[in-house]
Amino acid sequence: MVSFATLGLMQGADTQTQPAAGTAAPDFSLSTSDGSQVSLKDFKGKWVVLYFYPKDMTSGCTMEAKNFQRDLAQYDKTGAVILGVSVDSADSHKEFCTKEGLTFKLLADPGGKVSAQYGSTMDYKGTTMAARNTFLINPDGKIAKIYTGVKPAEHSEQVLKDLAELKKS
Repeated sequence: MVSFATLGLMQGADTQTQPAAGTAAPDFSLSTSDGSQVSLKDFKGKWVVLYFYPKDMTSGCTMEAKNFQRDLAQYDKTGAVILGVSVDSADSHKEFCTKEGLTFKLLADPGGKVSAQYGSTMDYKGTTMAARNTFLINPDGKIAKIYTGVKPAEHSEQVLKDLAELKKS
């Protein structure tokens, strides 16, 4: 039963229109867990891993976040920044970061507006959540690669591999 629901959620996320690779990433300004505002344009000149995830403190989202944290030094070496986005509140993000030892920024998108701009929302039991999609954005602010229906266990490693390849070209 659960697998059918999960499949349905994945399909729902995949049928939305994401901005295309090669196009400018939609700019945004969102609150972080410390209450400050972060905009995409703040990271011009850097690679950005913009990942959307459904909910703080759930198993898949925790695994994905911990793997990004585990690999953070490697991202730092490549000059890449990790930004996580969900519809949870800044306070929820603060609690999640503290509990799991996360040091990268988690951004609060409580109305789901930014998640929708990136074609990354899904409906779960009548609640809008961010779908598990990631956008790798190049230093010029263009989308270099899009990942949909991400598998949390191996995702960070895949992004690092792709980042290394994209930086070569």
